[in-house]
Amino acid sequence: MAVHPSDGPLVEGFLDSLLTESRLRAHTLDGYGRDIAAFARYLGGRGLAGAARIDVTGFLAAEVLAGRRPRTGARRLSALRRFYRYLLAEGILSEDPTEGIEGPRLGINLPTTLSEDEVERLLAAPGDATPEARRDRAMLEVLYATGLRVSELVTLRLTEIDGQAGIVRVVGKGGRERLVPLGEAAQVALADYLRDARPAFTKGAPSAAVFLTRRGAPMTRQAFWSNIKRYAVKAGVQTPVSPHTVRHAFATHLINHGADLRVVQLLLGHADLSTTQIYTHVARERLRAMHARHHPRG
Repeated sequence: MAVHPSDGPLVEGFLDSLLTESRLRAHTLDGYGRDIAAFARYLGGRGLAGAARIDVTGFLAAEVLAGRRPRTGARRLSALRRFYRYLLAEGILSEDPTEGIEGPRLGINLPTTLSEDEVERLLAAPGDATPEARRDRAMLEVLYATGLRVSELVTLRLTEIDGQAGIVRVVGKGGRERLVPLGEAAQVALADYLRDARPAFTKGAPSAAVFLTRRGAPMTRQAFWSNIKRYAVKAGVQTPVSPHTVRHAFATHLINHGADLRVVQLLLGHADLSTTQIYTHVARERLRAMHARHHPRG
């Protein structure tokens, strides 16, 4: 499909302006370029500078018919808006063809979570045959019991654990400190690891980090991410699993069992309650799915 000869210089000038003025990341600039190029192909050689409002709405409608997600359409409209505002500011155009066009409704982007049965299978997957298995079991138990971010889990220090009280002191985003209960199962798994497995990793050298690798170094996010995916396969969990998935499960299961939203907010370390409210939607969606599956008139 032909592209108008003037389109290239216009897009290059636009991207150069973003690079100097906004200092956007390279992948964001590439995304803008791809979105505008898609619209140029849709125009079929008529040229970006000659596009009208009906062309933009037609392009967005074609994207929907092609099966694109609403978020993709919203992103492409955002790129076109920014592009045409640049052309207006440069005096290349006198009217903005994106003016007054509303983007697609995105709805609520619900996080992926796990059922309680899937979590139980995941927690059991490491077993206890080796020091690594006991470490990984303890990490999974602590992750599910506390809802820590993976960065908080791997940087946990011995001084931040109160074994007698069953409390973990966490320093989260923005340096905000919170106290999170461990729960009995996580306490048992953690004590087992600290007593019987961790000494195999330290080799007599002191370390402040709770979770260590075979070399005695603190566990990394990447290594734990890889481990949790391996255990998900072993447990037969079909849902894509990451450390954040377990954090989502922690929050969703608490709300499913009647926990107050503000308590969950404190446990997760969210600065704003609106961030936590997404889990009420997750819980409602799961209840609807259960009703549809099990009710005779579902």
